[in-house]
Amino acid sequence: MDPILLAAGMVIAGLVLLYFGAEALVGGASSLAIRLGITPLIVGLTVVSFGTSAPELLVGLIGSDDVNLGNVVGSNIANIMLILGLAATISPLKIESRVVTHELPIMLAATGLFIGLSLDGSLTRIDGIILLTAMAGYIAYMFVGARRDMKRMEAIVGDELSEIDPNQRKAIVDVLLMVGGIVGLALGAKWMVDGATTIAMTMGISELVIALSIVAIGTSLPELATSVVAAFRGEADISVGNVVGSNVFNLLFVMGVVACFGTIVVGEDALSIDLWVMAGISVLLWPLLRTGHSLKRWEGIVMVVGYVAYLVSMFMR
Repeated sequence: MDPILLAAGMVIAGLVLLYFGAEALVGGASSLAIRLGITPLIVGLTVVSFGTSAPELLVGLIGSDDVNLGNVVGSNIANIMLILGLAATISPLKIESRVVTHELPIMLAATGLFIGLSLDGSLTRIDGIILLTAMAGYIAYMFVGARRDMKRMEAIVGDELSEIDPNQRKAIVDVLLMVGGIVGLALGAKWMVDGATTIAMTMGISELVIALSIVAIGTSLPELATSVVAAFRGEADISVGNVVGSNVFNLLFVMGVVACFGTIVVGEDALSIDLWVMAGISVLLWPLLRTGHSLKRWEGIVMVVGYVAYLVSMFMR
């Protein structure tokens, strides 16, 4: 069989496993946590955040430096331009003002911290510890804020969690879903990284470009599914909160953990182009959402078109 076709098959199979693995992990862990008396809010801030970013984490632990960096940076770009763009195209997003005044500035701060640590061309173990410390501070802030405004935070992490009825199935089913989800994520991450790397080497395309596009979109599937469904239901805060929370988690936790396992070299292309694309669209999102606290349909269409243009420019490098 043609090696490119075989590699493409591995990428597709990996994407499928990543999606269903994340769904199983989040669903099983959420149900089990609620069964044990943990509030939907706490579940959303911990289990759901980890579950939707687990593909990025697993890819980061087994991939090369270019794959690790491109995966996270590409996922954050896709989360804003593609996922929020599609969600707004489906239904204009009306959000609470607190999302703009609190959560978005934190995402911008996390983006600035990550880029600042990357400017010397590498992310060292010390940098990883700094990122993880910032993540701990973010979680502490979220918990404190949750106690002050429980209803607002539950709207952001997702009303679906509160609809879980733990009596509908046995605890062992939740445990099996979690185990199966973890196995699916591990296999999916390996297949996708191996397949994408083979395609890059065979076609002469850099691993960074493959990671910024195919791998990044694949690991963003959980966020994509959540935001699109939320848009169809008219739950704009879930769509925006899902993207903002995932971007913070990717930069601080995923890259923090990966950097602690060994120094990550930040390539010239990422330093000169992709990190600044991520920063630029993150900054641009703030005034877009501040204007009437909404993301209009035409703005969503422009974001999706812009993302397609970004992908085209990558493959033309």
